[in-house]
Amino acid sequence: MGIKSKFKRFFELDDETYELETYEEEEPEQYEEERTSVKKTGNVVSLQSVQQNVKVILVEPRVYSEVQDIADQLKSHRAIAMNLQRVPHDQARRIVDFLSGTVYAIGGDIQKIGEHTFLCTPENVDVSGKISEVLDDDY
Repeated sequence: MGIKSKFKRFFELDDETYELETYEEEEPEQYEEERTSVKKTGNVVSLQSVQQNVKVILVEPRVYSEVQDIADQLKSHRAIAMNLQRVPHDQARRIVDFLSGTVYAIGGDIQKIGEHTFLCTPENVDVSGKISEVLDDDY
């Protein structure tokens, strides 16, 4: 036998076919293993646990003594939109000071959204955007 025939035998098509068949047989098993491992390690998150009911309470206190009820609402993770038009200026300042401390204690935020209107939010409520004060009295 010459070198040519030995060379042909070495690269026979039968050997390649065997390797391909062996690979094809292993592939479905490997796919099954990957599929089962994904099922075992996959994380499932319930949408009910992510979704929370966030309520906004509208309040219009008339005296300072109502501020404790407002603070209790904030502690219950409810946002407060507060109108202070009907409260004397000195009591309105005390209410804002008290609620600023409450909001700080629970990790929330307080924002002025109007001349006499404030938005108090607990830590589970994110507020985005900004309301600028209008300098003209035309509106």
